[in-house]
Amino acid sequence: QVPLVESGGGVVQPGGSLRLSCDASGFALDSYHIGWFHQAPGQEREGVASIYSKDGSTYYSDSVKGRFTIASDDAYQVVYLQMNSLKPEDTGIYYCAATPGAVGTVGRLLPKSWYHYWGQGTQVNVSS
Repeated sequence: QVPLVESGGGVVQPGGSLRLSCDASGFALDSYHIGWFHQAPGQEREGVASIYSKDGSTYYSDSVKGRFTIASDDAYQVVYLQMNSLKPEDTGIYYCAATPGAVGTVGRLLPKSWYHYWGQGTQVNVSS
């Protein structure tokens, strides 16, 4: 598989918005789960959102629910993370990841260990 490539990070004031993109060229999005993960400085990498285009399912962590939205453009093989009402604790590196749909579904965010492919990340800084 070709690498996943994230973009769209930057510096934003608290309460602001960013849209991150995951270029998933080489992945048929109806055959893969795509997840977005957040790693704050000095902390574990945590899942924040995922999408599986084949059945339309989306899942969010409690910390971002109601603020972030994940969406897939299957034709162009891009997955977006729209981030609104950003908080300082959202600061960190955001990674997208992919795993084959055949791993199944658990009705919530898939465990981090289930993902097979990872991008290199994009930095988000939320600061006044």
